[in-house]
Amino acid sequence: MVEKERLDMFCYQCSQTARGTGCTVRGVCGKKATVAHLQDNLVFATKGMSAYLYHARELGYTNTEIDAFLERVFYSTFTNVNFDAENFVQMAIEAGEMNVRTMKLLKRAHIETYGEPEPTEVQTGTFKGRGIIATGHGLKALGALLKQTEGTGINVYTHSELLPAHGYPGLKKYKHLVGNLGKAWFDQKKLFSKYPVAILGTSNCVLLPREEYRDRMFTTGPARLPGVQHIAGYDYTPVIEKAKSLPELDEKPGDVVLTTGFSKSVVLSLKDKIKQLVEAGKIRHFFLVGGCDSPLKKTEYYREFVKKLPQDTIILTLACGKFRINDLNLGDIEGVPRLIDVGQCNDAIVAIDIATALAEVFGIGVNELPLTMVLSWMEQKAVAILWSLLALGVKGIYLGPILPAWVNDDILKVLKERYDLRLIGNPEEDIKQILK
Repeated sequence: MVEKERLDMFCYQCSQTARGTGCTVRGVCGKKATVAHLQDNLVFATKGMSAYLYHARELGYTNTEIDAFLERVFYSTFTNVNFDAENFVQMAIEAGEMNVRTMKLLKRAHIETYGEPEPTEVQTGTFKGRGIIATGHGLKALGALLKQTEGTGINVYTHSELLPAHGYPGLKKYKHLVGNLGKAWFDQKKLFSKYPVAILGTSNCVLLPREEYRDRMFTTGPARLPGVQHIAGYDYTPVIEKAKSLPELDEKPGDVVLTTGFSKSVVLSLKDKIKQLVEAGKIRHFFLVGGCDSPLKKTEYYREFVKKLPQDTIILTLACGKFRINDLNLGDIEGVPRLIDVGQCNDAIVAIDIATALAEVFGIGVNELPLTMVLSWMEQKAVAILWSLLALGVKGIYLGPILPAWVNDDILKVLKERYDLRLIGNPEEDIKQILK
């Protein structure tokens, strides 16, 4: 007989004395223990934080207190020293707080190195000439590539999470950074096969390559792929030479022009206008719709959700989930864009800072703002960001299309009770419930 314990207890205790003091991973019922789920949660969160810290360290920015926290998490999760479920919940909140500091550190590194982003239109087609596609999250790698390709006649295109690079003055100054090809990370096999260009994978979200482009793909930094040449350091001569050996692309304009680069200061420069429009009833509600993306039928929810929103709403978006909606022409409300792309996943700190600043403008708490977060889900970085939001006291988040893998019934119950976490359903019904 197995009794399902409360979250603040030990785990699924096994009454069979032959199994000793209890199961910390799986009980005889075959269900994974709550403690093990919470350990998984912390591992995912710290993996996400580590990715942000890596890119900050590339630019010379570090934080010893965050490093010390990571050591403590790894010791607690990878060795048999901690079996206290409630303590793991507390550590998850601390991970959220540390990730806020991590995102601030990386944002400072990016701004102090490349300048503060500014709204920038980005072409989505190809230009006449040879090209290189850069994908991933590595702004330092992209910056080095742009410097080394200047004057070579090679055009550089971004893909997926490097789209926000176009908003940074220190990167957009390179005129041969000409546009963005493709959408979220999972289209790369089809995309890279389509264009005869050299490809540089700068970080995570690289997929095992198809044979038709393996010989013209390169990795750098932490990324590695079998049969793909890896470049240690930032000398991208092999990428450039490969690009020179390939045929030129034709001039083919894209169907849409994207806009990125809405930094904290840009959005807050509109705060008085926004307050006026809210008080006049011309802006009813703000939505943050973004997060991760995946090739699931269920993720079509987010595009349908945005398309059904009333015209008196503003949508902020970030991370690769923005590619579900950033081609939509939503217009503006008296000069305030209805669709505001604040960047990639680590730029969640920008959205947090904007929400905090708007709450101060209106003299209310963040949870009293007419603001709802509707987030698409995968693991690792998303775990870190979710706990950052919870650590800041944000409630009423809508999450989907699937639950985090580390959530069981007990954990979900606590997330709902403590943080009013909600699961997405039908777009029309969710909108009706939110705006009610």
